[in-house]
Amino acid sequence: MTDRPDITLACCGLIGTLVADDGLVERSYAEAIATQGVVSGTSAFARRMAQVHQVRGRSAVDVLRLLFPDNEARAQAAALAFDRALTDAIGRVAIQPLPGALDVLDRLRAAGIRVCVLTSLPRRVLDLVLDAAALRPHTDLELSGDDGVRRGFPAPDLVLTAVLQAGAGSVGEVAVIHSTGAGVESGRRSGASIVAGVLSGPHSARRLRAAGATDILDSIADLPGLVPLKDGADRRPEPAAAETSDSGRAQPPLNGSAKPGASGVSVPPQVPLGRRISEL
Repeated sequence: MTDRPDITLACCGLIGTLVADDGLVERSYAEAIATQGVVSGTSAFARRMAQVHQVRGRSAVDVLRLLFPDNEARAQAAALAFDRALTDAIGRVAIQPLPGALDVLDRLRAAGIRVCVLTSLPRRVLDLVLDAAALRPHTDLELSGDDGVRRGFPAPDLVLTAVLQAGAGSVGEVAVIHSTGAGVESGRRSGASIVAGVLSGPHSARRLRAAGATDILDSIADLPGLVPLKDGADRRPEPAAAETSDSGRAQPPLNGSAKPGASGVSVPPQVPLGRRISEL
């Protein structure tokens, strides 16, 4: 780690990295696929859900184009259904930051490291999750696949856009922390010096290493062991909310308290954390 430059920007994933996934995204894909006549319990459904799991982290429309490669209209219709399903699901469940996530974000910013949240999910979903999990006061910048970025993960565009908007000196000063192979590959392709795969999301250590992870962490709570932080050093006096005009954030009203609930659509079981760790 001594040959790495000082980190000035940390780019973090959203669902699975900062907040728990708990099958939320894959259930929404299952509902979207069902609108196209591919229902739970069929071999076609099982094949498509396996594909979904493999390419998690990419934009919904890119994922659904893989599932319906010869029919753009079906892919677009399914993408709209996914957006609706995920938006509705976020309103039915309690969205919570993963243990230790807020503390790490605050420590990064206290050490003068800017924090950016990156996701290929739609901006509306990003805003809902940020507000439901009360993440906005702990970040400097948030970018989605809708924010003028031509390509989502695994292309490097989101990371490179964050470098430009955050004013980082170079991509070598960037740490990317993500729970999907697509997000990790984006970090590798961008040239970030640290690309940490975290096991709190859908993909195993083997999958994350194959995508180019330089390091594997159980969760973002372990990041201080990889990026040394000095508590209280170089703290910027202004809160994140004061940076609205520079960060490009949207500031919608809070969506209210999340209400518990669950979807009735069945999806394949998620990879247990113990199994992911065993593959380290």
